[in-house]
Parts: sequence; structure tokens; C-alpha cells
Amino acid sequence: MTQFPNIAADARLYLQPACFVERPHELDGRVARVARSMLWFAAWAVRWRRGEGGARLGEALVPVERADEWIAGLADPLRRQAEAARAGVAAERAPLSLGERTIRFDEPRVMGILNVTPDSFSDGGRHGGNVDRAADAGFAMAAAGAATIDIGGESTRPGAKPVWEGDEIERVVPVVDRLAKSGVAVSVDTRKAALMEAALAAGAGIVNDISALLYDERAVEVVAAAACPVVLMHAPSQSSDPHKDARYDDVVLDVFDWLARRIETVVAAGISRDRIIADPGIGFGKGVADNLALTNSLALFHALGVPLLYGASRKRLIGAIDGEAEAGDRIGGSIALHMRAVELGANIVRVHDVRETVQAVKVWRALRDAALSC
Repeated sequence: MTQFPNIAADARLYLQPACFVERPHELDGRVARVARSMLWFAAWAVRWRRGEGGARLGEALVPVERADEWIAGLADPLRRQAEAARAGVAAERAPLSLGERTIRFDEPRVMGILNVTPDSFSDGGRHGGNVDRAADAGFAMAAAGAATIDIGGESTRPGAKPVWEGDEIERVVPVVDRLAKSGVAVSVDTRKAALMEAALAAGAGIVNDISALLYDERAVEVVAAAACPVVLMHAPSQSSDPHKDARYDDVVLDVFDWLARRIETVVAAGISRDRIIADPGIGFGKGVADNLALTNSLALFHALGVPLLYGASRKRLIGAIDGEAEAGDRIGGSIALHMRAVELGANIVRVHDVRETVQAVKVWRALRDAALSC
């Protein structure tokens, strides 16, 4: 008989899907499903700490088949937290409506990275400020299977200098316009409200903001008025340097709580929850151990009840693990990290290497289909 943990009523409780199973056949009542995805799991990894902040006080594994019994025995504040987490994991992820395009989350989607910057860490300067060359790169990624192309005009690597919004608009908008007019789904990677407005007017369908709409005081208003999907990413600072001021008691739980609060804030400001995507911000003010912990605990973030974006493409994390490999030599590590995220339910993976990642996702999907049909 499983001994349920004794948790103080004033604790902050976290529920993470665990013990994933490939074949849910004949396991009714013993497994639960992540939204309407291809992922089923047999247990809840439970963690708790005293309120928000502070070290973890304990953790335990509760079988799905006994979760109702366990939750019924919790104190009222804990019961409400557990029920909210379960509801978030089970909630269907609404498809993204991008004009004539619809992106559904019945399987993982690939977002292609298109930087039109001179100084991005991996591909800065590749397109030389040439709109045709940049647009051709976007078309190639779309043809390779990217569901959307994420266009950015400002590097956010450590030490990068901020870009004046006029320069950023000049770099980004013509490329957005070219791709969108040809039917490619486009997102704009920016913290600045003026570029959000200009890119949306040019045909972009998603705003991807590393500051979670905190850098520019007009950003929430712009996204709410446009009623467009938005990616809210965690970073320890919303200043010009998003990497500074990183302090964590427990990086996984701290990032989860930050995103949960931010989602509630922007919903209260008029942005529909079904248009929000959450991103734990791999590499932003986080060390190697932090990034690995967030990756391995990505399933916890399903409790937020929104689609999850994961982006570790060619990041320094991989170089640190592999003898300081340069950005161009980090493709294998990128694939490994993104497929780990897919296994844990990432809805979108944001990558430089679209063809390779799309192929990896297709193979993963074939394996899942085979397991479910046997």
C-alpha cells in the first residue's frame, strides 16, 4: 500500500506528469493523458515547498490510479492546488489561428529561427541585410516542414547591445511582409511594442517576447488589441540585459511560479488564456545545471494549462557539455535536447536546424504510432 506524504497545509504544491507509458492499452484508470496529445503517464511526481520561494521540502510519487484518494485527503488549500494542476495538464490546447493558417497541437510543431541581425550568436550576419536572401531562408525552412518562422532583428545573447526600434523595424518588417504575403506563418521575436505593431500589420501572426511583455509598457496593450497568440518567456531580468539578476532557490519551481503569475497577470489585462504559450527560457540567466533541470522537468509546466515552447537550439549549454563546441557544431546536441522536450510534451520546438529536427520529430511520431497500434 502506497504511503501518501504528509504535507503541511500552508505548503505550495506542484504536480508533474511522470512515468510515461508507450502503450496505454488496457490501462484505463491507471494512466492519465497530457491534454489530447500522444502522451500518457502512470504517476504524478509531487513536490512541495513552503509558499513561493525557498527550498524544496519534499517530493513523492503518487500513482494516477490513487490520485483521487490522495487529493481527497489533502487540506483544502492543497486540494485546490492539486485539482488546478490536474485540470491544467488535462486541458485541451487550443489551436493557433493565424489568418488563413491554423496550427494544431495534436503533435509537436517546429518553429524555424530566422535572425536578420549582424550579431546573433549562431547565424548573425548570414543574410547580410538582404531581404531576398533572408526571405529565401524562411521559405526554405517552411518547405522543410517548419510550422512557423520566427523572425528577430535584435540579438539577446549575453553582452549584446540593444537595438534602436527603428533599426529593428527596418530589418524585420520587409522579411515578415515577404513571407506572410506568400502564405508562410510568421512570428515576430521582439520586446518592443512598435515592432510588434509593425510586424503584425505586415502579416505576422504571433508575438514571441523574451520579456513576457514586461520590457515595453505598451506591449500588453498591443497584443491584447491584436488578439494574437503570444509567447511568454521566463528571463531573470526584463532590462536591456535579460541574463542578469539570476537568483534561484529551486530553478524549476521558481520558473514555474514566475510563469504562472505572469500568465494570470496578462489574462487579467485582456489577453485570452487560449492565446498564450509558455517558454521556460533555456539559456537566459541560467547555468548548465539549471538548463538541464528545466529540460528534465518540462512536464511540470503542463500544469500551466497552455502550450509549451522549448528552445535550446545551438545554445551555450551544448558547448559547455561538449568541450566548448562552437555554435555550428552543436546540431547533434540541439536534436537531443529538443527530442527530450518532445518526449516530455513540448508543443513547439524553436530551432535553427529545421530539416533535421522535422525528420527527428517524424521518426518519434512513427514510433509513437507503432506503439499505440500494436
